[in-house]
Amino acid sequence: MVVSGGKAAFRAKKHAGKRNPPEAAERPGLAARQCAVRLLGAVIEKKTSLDGLTDNQHGHPHYLALDDRDRALVRAILGAALRNRGTIDALLAQLLDRPLPENAVALKALLHVAAAQILYLDIPDHSAVDLAVTAANDDPRNRRYAGLVNAVLRRLSRDKDKLSTSTPNAPAWFAETLVEAYGAEKAAAILAMHAVEPPVDLTVKSDPQGWAERLGGIVLPNGTVRLARLEGPLTELPGFAEGEWWVQDAAASLPARLFGDIAGKRVADLCAAPGGKTAQLALAGADVTAVEISANRLARLNANLERLKLKAHTVEANLMQYQPEEKFDAVLLDAPCSSTGTVRRHPDVPWTKSPEDIAKLAALQAQFLARTVELVRPGGIIVFSNCSLDPSEGEAVARSALANPALQAFPVAEEEFPGLHGLITPEGFLRSTPQDFPNPDPRLAGMDGFFAARFRRTSA
Repeated sequence: MVVSGGKAAFRAKKHAGKRNPPEAAERPGLAARQCAVRLLGAVIEKKTSLDGLTDNQHGHPHYLALDDRDRALVRAILGAALRNRGTIDALLAQLLDRPLPENAVALKALLHVAAAQILYLDIPDHSAVDLAVTAANDDPRNRRYAGLVNAVLRRLSRDKDKLSTSTPNAPAWFAETLVEAYGAEKAAAILAMHAVEPPVDLTVKSDPQGWAERLGGIVLPNGTVRLARLEGPLTELPGFAEGEWWVQDAAASLPARLFGDIAGKRVADLCAAPGGKTAQLALAGADVTAVEISANRLARLNANLERLKLKAHTVEANLMQYQPEEKFDAVLLDAPCSSTGTVRRHPDVPWTKSPEDIAKLAALQAQFLARTVELVRPGGIIVFSNCSLDPSEGEAVARSALANPALQAFPVAEEEFPGLHGLITPEGFLRSTPQDFPNPDPRLAGMDGFFAARFRRTSA
């Protein structure tokens, strides 16, 4: 295997690995790159959640060993590598005479981590190349390929403006699912948005325009305050410590609004953590009960409510076994799903999920929705939602639920939500995709893919 047009590169590869500099482990930035390689391999080969790997308390040991600055670098590298995986793969292939060996997974991860820096991050190319070569020499699996790594990445750096590809940045199954659901043109637009780093969306307690001006953002049609990027830690922004706002994607804020006026009503938020929707319901004046099966996630929800100075009853319980003392006036079920609507924020999702996962989750959602009906009084309202782009987890589950005589459709009308034109389907469902909320600046455009359906409990 040689780099196209590079005999010298082949000779370099042949002799690579005879040097393993003792100072390698001490080189600034090396540990972060090595960690990124390990984590990328875990995502792609073991289907491990990136959120779990980069959790600041329970994450991967190599990630936890880094300081805050290097952790941020690892997250930036992995975000770029996963959002643009198809493009990186195709561009690297143009620089090789033949594909990498199938078992060279560590080598491929190393090349992708370095290529992500060269192509998408504000990091000097020579630094990305040199550290990748050092990392190759430091890894017994990659040592014999160190010369190849050097040659491929130097050529990528030199020729990156000349290389091009139209390869989708998604696994084939995921791209095909989008085309089937939304058509080729809209699917392409969704995939294009997935490659753009997402904005920061805030739900504010009051005065969206005032907070937008104070934080340097814009106000979206639903009242969300959107920031193109953060200039420093989120926790240091004005209003955070005072509990004046919380982070919540614009699309995620929509389901809780489907209840209308809920002041004084008993409302349950099921599968409630991390609590953004719970906070919305409490802010609207509801008597909220937040139900969550995970003790750790419930603790996070309680901490968020405390910062926001909002109150809710919190219950650690399995939804299928939960027995409230009396039925609720309204229930929000934001059901567990494949999270394919959040790829822009969680670019590992297409690489860690599968069609089989989606089928299992759709079946679970149907069970949860059937159970939810039993928790609502006759005449009460149910909102079912999730952050999947796949209709089998959204529209199909909602339609099937109507076979239950205790449930009737309560369609959402466009006039209920001025400014959200195009998000309400002919059936009265709410459906958002990453191409919605366009803006000339792509960093301010788009939203998560979300589905929501509204029902009314009958007397049956």
